[in-house]
Amino acid sequence: MTAMPPAAINLKDKLARFGEHWSPRVIAEMNDYQFKLVKIQGEFVWHAHADTDEVFIVIDGEMAIEFRDGVVPLKAGELCVVGRGVEHRPVATGECSVMLVEPRGVINTGEAGGAYTAPNDVWV
Repeated sequence: MTAMPPAAINLKDKLARFGEHWSPRVIAEMNDYQFKLVKIQGEFVWHAHADTDEVFIVIDGEMAIEFRDGVVPLKAGELCVVGRGVEHRPVATGECSVMLVEPRGVINTGEAGGAYTAPNDVWV
């Protein structure tokens, strides 16, 4: 059986297909990891992921990741790895487009739950 050749994924095209904030969309998978696009604006909930690290890559705009002991500001072209079990809160004054890299099945709000909890495995 022959596999299909890989294809380019256009991030701007994918981002143009949805407008909701805090609702990650899967665009690719590698092994057990998913690459997700999300548009953010405002303040998210404080949360942690007990079993995995999480990567934030800013594609467009600016954001910050707040930690209980500091803040990491990020702009387009920058990334931050949030370690497993570290409580954090993403914040963006204006709309910001971000790629998340995390294992399949990770709940975006961790154990915090609430109104910002998004369904998993929504592809765009």
